Amino acid sequence: MSIADNTPASSARRPTIKDVAALAGVSIKTVSRVINGESRVTEETAAKVHQATRALRYLPDAAAAALSRSSHETRTIALLIASVGNPFSSAVFQGVEEVATARHFAVFAASTEGNPETEERLVRAFLSRNVDGLIITPTAVDHRAIAELIGPNLPNVYVDRDPLGIAADVITANNREAARLAVEHLIAHGHHRIAAMTDQLSVSTAVDRRAGYIDALIAADIPLRDEYMIADIGSETDGFVAMEGLLALPHPPTALFASRNMAAIGAIRVLQREHLEHQIALIGMDDIDTGDLFNPPLSVMRQDPVQIGRLAAERLFARIDNDTSLPQQIIVPAELVARGSGEIRHKHGRS
Repeated sequence: MSIADNTPASSARRPTIKDVAALAGVSIKTVSRVINGESRVTEETAAKVHQATRALRYLPDAAAAALSRSSHETRTIALLIASVGNPFSSAVFQGVEEVATARHFAVFAASTEGNPETEERLVRAFLSRNVDGLIITPTAVDHRAIAELIGPNLPNVYVDRDPLGIAADVITANNREAARLAVEHLIAHGHHRIAAMTDQLSVSTAVDRRAGYIDALIAADIPLRDEYMIADIGSETDGFVAMEGLLALPHPPTALFASRNMAAIGAIRVLQREHLEHQIALIGMDDIDTGDLFNPPLSVMRQDPVQIGRLAAERLFARIDNDTSLPQQIIVPAELVARGSGEIRHKHGRS
């Protein structure tokens, strides 16, 4: 008679590890060893336990499992992303989850929407659930208070942006260089009136991307114009409004570097409305799934957010595995994807 034949037809209570042990004909300790992936169990015995857990639809109690392990692991990590609606953040989550799943860890994820109070509340919530580590896209505040809240013993890694005020593991793109390359590409196509949209300048990526923009203009002996440097662009709507303002200038730009994907989308909507999408060149930062469907298709400095997520998770698990080396900054280079919008030439010379 098989294990399935001995399975109760129905049960009003949740099956326990004791039920699994009885059905598999082994000790509770043996079941625990199989569930926790320990090697001191024969393949035959492990197969019996797995068959019993499937038959009973048994789900281990994570909190109880943590108490039973000397490391007190819950086999969970937390990911705080900027916004679940941003394709970049979603791709980072994908990369983190790939690595965590391979380690048999679950990932709790939540969005801060760039709000420091939300960030602190979520950190407290995840700490209360005894997660084994945190991966955070930091908001634009000094992170010493967050670091103190997390404490010295819980592994944590930051993605996309440098946390302010602390030294920590950070996984990010080559933001300054990527911005410089984007603007140099626009200059090579005859543009000298080039605008830039960035996030708020308390965010490290915005600072770096604006610096790269300035680097390229200075190297090409192009005067800087304050009215072309637009900050605090955090959404598609912000990009839309900023593009309207740029077009209203006495000497509007002939090209734009949009250093956020949502800013690029907002700008494109205005250019299409004004029938200028084939006259004003545009390069975005971060790719968009539908970027090739625009007319002209959107040129971008494409980051690799999935790889950023993978590397962040790998760094976190290294810390969980007691890596005590100094904090690292790991750079994932962005690449230029020339699709058409960034290759529109300025036909009227320098102005």
